[in-house]
Amino acid sequence: MSVDLKTATFHGYRRENGRVGVRNHVVILPVDDLSNASCEAVANHVKGALAIPHPYGRLQFGADLELHFRTLIGTGANPNVAAVVVIGIEDGWAKRVADGIAKTGKPVSFFGIEGHGDLETIRRASHKVKEYVHWASELRREERPLADLWVSTKCGESDTTSGIGANPCVGNVFDKLYPNGTTLVFGETTELTGGEQLVAARCRTPAVRDKFMFMFNRYQEVVNRHKTNDLSESQPTKGNIAGGLTTIEEKALGNIQKIGRKCMVDGVLDKAEAPTGPGLWFMDSSSAAAEMVTLCAASGYAVHFFPTGQGNVIGNPILPVIKICANPRTVRLMPEHIDVDVSGITRREINMDQAGDKLLEMMFRTANGRLTAAEALGHREFVLTRLYESA
Repeated sequence: MSVDLKTATFHGYRRENGRVGVRNHVVILPVDDLSNASCEAVANHVKGALAIPHPYGRLQFGADLELHFRTLIGTGANPNVAAVVVIGIEDGWAKRVADGIAKTGKPVSFFGIEGHGDLETIRRASHKVKEYVHWASELRREERPLADLWVSTKCGESDTTSGIGANPCVGNVFDKLYPNGTTLVFGETTELTGGEQLVAARCRTPAVRDKFMFMFNRYQEVVNRHKTNDLSESQPTKGNIAGGLTTIEEKALGNIQKIGRKCMVDGVLDKAEAPTGPGLWFMDSSSAAAEMVTLCAASGYAVHFFPTGQGNVIGNPILPVIKICANPRTVRLMPEHIDVDVSGITRREINMDQAGDKLLEMMFRTANGRLTAAEALGHREFVLTRLYESA
């Protein structure tokens, strides 16, 4: 790739708060599971709108409820979203989500079902969504500097080719993006087990290191509290083992390759928190693919790198997920799911720098409007993270 990243640009949608998105969705967002049907009915009536159903939102409390609101508000606030209609069974919580999104300055409305019923709610919401779709359809992309592009990463269905090929490819790109003022994030807390000290050593300040270790140890306490001495049956997964990864430490060492060799960890985020400046951030998160990608979207990221070995098909409703694979077998058997084939690394046909340039090229194409494989195939996995059971 011959592009000079110091002067590189992409074409995105500049939002009211200055953030820049690469998609232009009008979202119908349910506060709770009871509102899914109304949201999906509105999306069926108004073409060009996107409903995002999920199974939670009733009788949550404490930190779990706060995370629920933070994730929903962050999803609506994401720069890939142009406008939002929020629907909830009760007015109060629907208003709380809408008010949080409204702080970005983007158009947002809310509707409560109680006292109206589904049919009247669908009628009222459909009129507002149609208005938003007309408005959003006339928005145009504009040229923006590379620093305006926020990039997240998470891997899935890892195997031996992940740690030696696809993950280092992402790391190569992170090393190239990092000096140019971009905002990056990684996570998967449990999948750092056995390699956490390597990440701690990359933290920019003692305060960042202490916060990272607090997040890591907090997750370990959850494992211990549930009377589990290790992560067997979960980490590594059966798919990881089939792909040649025998221990969580082995998996962690491959996972850490995604943050490159030169990047420093500049800050630490709790789940669905937004970064406050450029650099590389660590976000405490589940290692479940759909959960972490959902959290990345809620944190405000606009493009996602997803290296896979055995072949994970994950997508997201608003965050385009770019799949990278270095496993020749997976590329051959699941080609429709792979955006960037870097299997040439394992065949010694290309070097890591060339593989990174292939991913960079796809990043720009995706930011400029190309649909990812997951988007084209209709993968819209949206999975909220829960901390504990409902009241």
